[in-house]
Amino acid sequence: MLESLSTRSWLSAMELQEFPGPDIIRLKHPVLLCHGYGAIATLVKPSPLYDISMLLRSHNIMAFSPNIIPYGKIETRAEQWEKVINDIVSQKEIKKLNIVAHSMGGLDMRYALSQLNVAPYVESLTTICTPHHGSSLAELTLRTPEPIRGKIVDFLDWMGNRVHPRTQSNVSESVEQLTRPYLEEVFNPQVSDVPGIPYYSYSSSVGKGTNHPIKVMSRYQNNHIYEKEGLNDGMVSVKSAKWGEHILSGHISHLEQMNLRVKDGRTPMVEDFWQNVMLMLQKKGH
Repeated sequence: MLESLSTRSWLSAMELQEFPGPDIIRLKHPVLLCHGYGAIATLVKPSPLYDISMLLRSHNIMAFSPNIIPYGKIETRAEQWEKVINDIVSQKEIKKLNIVAHSMGGLDMRYALSQLNVAPYVESLTTICTPHHGSSLAELTLRTPEPIRGKIVDFLDWMGNRVHPRTQSNVSESVEQLTRPYLEEVFNPQVSDVPGIPYYSYSSSVGKGTNHPIKVMSRYQNNHIYEKEGLNDGMVSVKSAKWGEHILSGHISHLEQMNLRVKDGRTPMVEDFWQNVMLMLQKKGH
């Protein structure tokens, strides 16, 4: 038995790394992580992107992941992000922020940059799987029979008002703002990009049409969006997520991007995805 033991491999496993720990990523400005639509994540952790902010801090990046209203119209959410930015700038004595916004958060920040007074404090905007061109899933939700939709809306409004009681939730009108007609015919024509601020975007695809898995609970949405829009992450299509300079299309689901319901063995993919975003910002000089 001892003869079959590989002493060399056993000893090599004990060898210490010269520089253990996450690589240091040097950004000129801190990162503000803006979360998207929904309150489910806040039931299991301090904020939807809290895990991601802790991951970035392990790479020596000053990152913030605050909470705003989970179920609100773009205009309402944008006003709350404006307050968050003003608070960070004044309290932390920070001149500018790199904004990295997930899902609906990207629409909030596009509106805030265009229509509110945050542009002087923003170095860059990077959107992660934001439905810039709308979502067929939002349209499907609005076609749900009224008795069922009404109960769902009431429950989500109730939940939103409990987790963020300072502002009245508005599930119905906020879902309408995520449809393809609203984004393409109303929002995008009215909300222009701000000159001098770079806009970057990331998309992702899993499930149907790919070799990358998706949780069973998300397969119906994944299949529906695939039939209407093509490759998607279970919530937002690759096509809809492209805005400004499209950097990369990854292969982690919409929930995995928030470090939620990560399938076995896929945690390194989630970490690599976010590390890629930060390395991009470093390379771009932000």
